[in-house]
Amino acid sequence: MSQTNLESYWLPFTPNRYFKRHPKMVVSAKGAYYQTDDGRQLFDCLSGMWCCPLGHSHPKVVEAFKRQVDTLDYAPAFQVGNDTTFKLAERIADIAPAGLDRVFFVNSGSESVDTALKIALSYHRVRGEGGRFRMIGRERAYHGVGFGGISVGGMVANRKGFATLMLPGVDHLPHTWNPAQMAFSQGQPDWGLHLADDLERLVALHDASTIAAVIVEPVQGSTGVLVPPLGYLQRLREICTKHGILLIFDEVITGFGRLGSNFAAQRFGVVPDLITFAKGVTNGTIPLGGVIARREVYETLMAATAPEHVPELFHGYTYSGHSMATAIGLATVDALAEEGLTQRAAELEPVLQNAVHSLKGEAGVLDIRNFGLMAAVDVESIAGKPGLRAFRVFEHGFANAHLFRVTGDTIAMGPPFISTPAELEQMIDGLRAAIRASFKD
Repeated sequence: MSQTNLESYWLPFTPNRYFKRHPKMVVSAKGAYYQTDDGRQLFDCLSGMWCCPLGHSHPKVVEAFKRQVDTLDYAPAFQVGNDTTFKLAERIADIAPAGLDRVFFVNSGSESVDTALKIALSYHRVRGEGGRFRMIGRERAYHGVGFGGISVGGMVANRKGFATLMLPGVDHLPHTWNPAQMAFSQGQPDWGLHLADDLERLVALHDASTIAAVIVEPVQGSTGVLVPPLGYLQRLREICTKHGILLIFDEVITGFGRLGSNFAAQRFGVVPDLITFAKGVTNGTIPLGGVIARREVYETLMAATAPEHVPELFHGYTYSGHSMATAIGLATVDALAEEGLTQRAAELEPVLQNAVHSLKGEAGVLDIRNFGLMAAVDVESIAGKPGLRAFRVFEHGFANAHLFRVTGDTIAMGPPFISTPAELEQMIDGLRAAIRASFKD
């Protein structure tokens, strides 16, 4: 067991007091598995945090890291470029939906969301519609932990804790999950298209001339794999186009193959104006995120009347387009293509679907949802102790070779694309055992 001093580090989104009494330490990772400090292997049920589709220590990524650190470890992002970053932007533009071909790099999903909101505001201002300041998010949405992301997000704990500094003028669409109509759906539910029409209600309430953008996750990931009803995203696109509102897809989780396509926009056949990304772009090895913009949005900002020596968008970070991160991004995107891993994710989708839905009928299982290589299982809460049931599932899984991700009383899964069908079936068997154990504790 590790003898590391645990006191100095404040863990994020973690009950620190509990953790430091019951530490769970990993010391290495290879392929689809972590190794703990007591020598056990854990199957990585969520690809790290939705961010390691290639598995861990992929040779192309390792080689890219070693080569780049010997060549160009860092270069300024302001007024100076480097070849690696331009190449990755080109590669991302090549695989993005048609018309989205301008890439702004940041360092995380949270930063990509705040950046997209700034781009939307700037776009309307340059067009002479500076009155468009409102942002429309959605209930149960997670758009990171920046104040912009919390504002358009719909996770109660995040909003409650920091409400005094959230953006003004933000409103929210209803979320799309209705267990009475959708429980145990496989793929997209066929009920709920009408929920998109609530955007027309918000337009009528606020007037379209005040609304800059609508931001949604194509599949809501962090609050439990909430899959959009058939036609829902298409309807949002229609309404946004009708009223001159930008549509932003937050693809921090769904980008780079998670749904069996490069981006969720392509899987659903809906082209937004801006796409945010992060996580899978570097296989989780080094932080990197960004925004992919429709060319017309970019060119509108480039056509602003400011002098040529003045930045068109007053925004960026010290580590925007970091040479190490973009080198690893190139290796990751190349590996996804050369090894057919996005197609492999598509091929594994029915395996995961059949396996996870075999849990229907288990005592305490309230709902099961899946889409692409994503799945979630809701379990019955313990009276007066929300979240404790799923936490027990997590504990049992960790003790028995599976690293699950829980949010509330939901267990989410998004395994690496390199997983085998047998590993996915074993993962669900492990979850079955953990759920049963949680009702005996």
